[in-house]
Amino acid sequence: MSQYWMGDFFIDLSRNQITRKQQSQTIAPKALAVLTCLAENQGKVVSHETLLSEVWSGSIVSPNTLQRSIAQLRKALGDDGKVQVYIKTHAKQGYSLECDVRWLDENDSTTPNSTQENAVGETLASEANSITRKANRPYPLKTGLWLVSIAVGIILLGIIGYQYSSPEQTSQLTFDTLRSITATDDKEFDASYTPDGQYIVFHRYLDRQCANQLWAKNISTQQEILLTKDWGAYGRHSFSGDGKRLVFLATEACSESITQKNCYNLVSLDFEKALASPQQPSVILQCQNSEVKQPVWLSDDNIALLQKHSERWKLINYSISENRSTDLYELQEGNLIHFAYSVRDDLIAVTSIHNNGQHFIEMLKPNGRIVSSYPIEYPQEIPESRLLYPNFDPLNEQLILSTGRQLFTLSYDGKVSKISLPFSDNMQLPEFHPNGKRLLMIKGPYDSDIVSLPRRQITETTPGVLPSFERSIVGEDFAIFQPDGDLIAFQSERSGEQQLWISTGNGPQQLTHFPVDTSIAGFNWSADGNSLLVNANNVLTQVFLDSTHNVFPLADPVSRLFQWDSQNNSALLLLRINGVSKLVEYDLDSTEMIEITDKRVLWALKSDDGQLIYKDHLDQFWQPGPVEPKHIEPLSGQAGRAKSFVINGNAIYAINAENQLWSYDLINDTFNILGEVRGDVDHLTDINQTQLLMTIQVAAKKEVVELSLSE
Repeated sequence: MSQYWMGDFFIDLSRNQITRKQQSQTIAPKALAVLTCLAENQGKVVSHETLLSEVWSGSIVSPNTLQRSIAQLRKALGDDGKVQVYIKTHAKQGYSLECDVRWLDENDSTTPNSTQENAVGETLASEANSITRKANRPYPLKTGLWLVSIAVGIILLGIIGYQYSSPEQTSQLTFDTLRSITATDDKEFDASYTPDGQYIVFHRYLDRQCANQLWAKNISTQQEILLTKDWGAYGRHSFSGDGKRLVFLATEACSESITQKNCYNLVSLDFEKALASPQQPSVILQCQNSEVKQPVWLSDDNIALLQKHSERWKLINYSISENRSTDLYELQEGNLIHFAYSVRDDLIAVTSIHNNGQHFIEMLKPNGRIVSSYPIEYPQEIPESRLLYPNFDPLNEQLILSTGRQLFTLSYDGKVSKISLPFSDNMQLPEFHPNGKRLLMIKGPYDSDIVSLPRRQITETTPGVLPSFERSIVGEDFAIFQPDGDLIAFQSERSGEQQLWISTGNGPQQLTHFPVDTSIAGFNWSADGNSLLVNANNVLTQVFLDSTHNVFPLADPVSRLFQWDSQNNSALLLLRINGVSKLVEYDLDSTEMIEITDKRVLWALKSDDGQLIYKDHLDQFWQPGPVEPKHIEPLSGQAGRAKSFVINGNAIYAINAENQLWSYDLINDTFNILGEVRGDVDHLTDINQTQLLMTIQVAAKKEVVELSLSE
């Protein structure tokens, strides 16, 4: 039996859901298994040992694992550790379920409507649902009363509706006008309208640096106004409801933290004063030992943020006046991706990955109450593993998102629909005007070139002009030499999409033909040089030089392919397991894998003699050891701007923050500075005995554009 009633909660094991009053919550399967074990022994004390052996049979877990499941269940049931209405703790004995349980057989159709209701309809819907449940109870009722109850239930459910229903999309968005807002040579990003719609606020970046300033542009007069006095590493901003204040993150290097490279200051800016003269943001909150992102003003006193201490993100609410935070939403097994807030509906939308790898859209009230939870139904244009970052459409009960050259709407019940666009540009971060009739997006390509340079030119002198390898006006990167051959494989957008190309320097050849908005995250040559393994759209595909291919179906999405050992057919991967990326060595034949470390890894490679080197989020280099990982001390401070490094033979090569090319011999433990490179070099991508390949930045222009809806 996969369904049962527990008091007025409906438990559906097939969907991993608990539903009450038309509000469904998705719960981890292990937690539901604990609840079901308690339900099977309703009113009796079930020992910790019994629960652990029943639910985690064959696995070795700590009692804390059981306690976390109990805590998750109590939160879903509205219980807590002090007022134990449903699950009662018996000290040093176990737990018991203190409510009625009714099991459903396969023919019992008494299941709750999984949609949501508004505050007005909530009581009526609950009463109608209660009438329907009573009509199906296994004790005799008069036939006439039974029929009347069913009729009343149907009528009430049809009449009441609900505010947060998942409607058929009533508006198919059509855009017909595109105009530039910030037509400069600078890079502008993170644009939004003020709540009154009179200004556009955006970030303008300093050359190739992370430093930026906040600017405003008056829509009527076109006047641009500098808001922040100094340059800083400022994150995306959010307005208070009255439009008088801005909140955003100011990131700086940590001086004391041992858990992360950057520290985060939550800062505020008086918008009205900044319009008169640039202001210095004031610090509201400092975070040194946890990562936070995406602050959004919920009310005058409350700010929602995503926070991460180790592997998983959770949504928190920070109260300015009380100077404390409370948890709004988190997944014990899974991860949060993104959230957006609707001022009009006072509603939070969260995209997440659950423990089965399924992507969900959850609607929450600002107090954390879950209004609905639905799996996202991906259309054929979007890979099912793609992470989605939607924002609200203020006029229609839906959200909008971009995958690059395509726009989509996302309904509250997880349905994704494509918007027809007359534009072919790559555009990101859609943000609606308060009137819902136009929106801002960020447009502009990243232009990078590949440079092939003799090694002796680095050691002799700092190079001046760097000749480009197969120059184009779009992004090209991650060039690697063919083993024992003359070809160079590289990633390029010259065809309009990210594709794999090969060339000897006398004209490139497109090797792959992946669909629109493809994202490539790593590729590597086979040992014989006859094929490449490429990670495109989180799927590994072996591509041969005649463009034929072979797909390796993995159970989990691949975040990054670092290296491929074609002779043993194994790969070093970042594998996204339940929303968390893990460094693994994966056997593509047996599908078995070994998890390398629990650290957050940026890059990993093996040397010719099999030594594994990885770099963590603190830019520290490590080697796995028999008991614990070994820190490579000579490489502290040598990471530079890029997260990648190269291994040739048994030596590591990379470029540090001082633009110095260095090497470290793993056999002799010797470190050397080989020479200097120009400041426009992003990173080293490959090296052999005579040549090196680097990526240089030509331009990173981004501009704010505005799309208008068709009348």
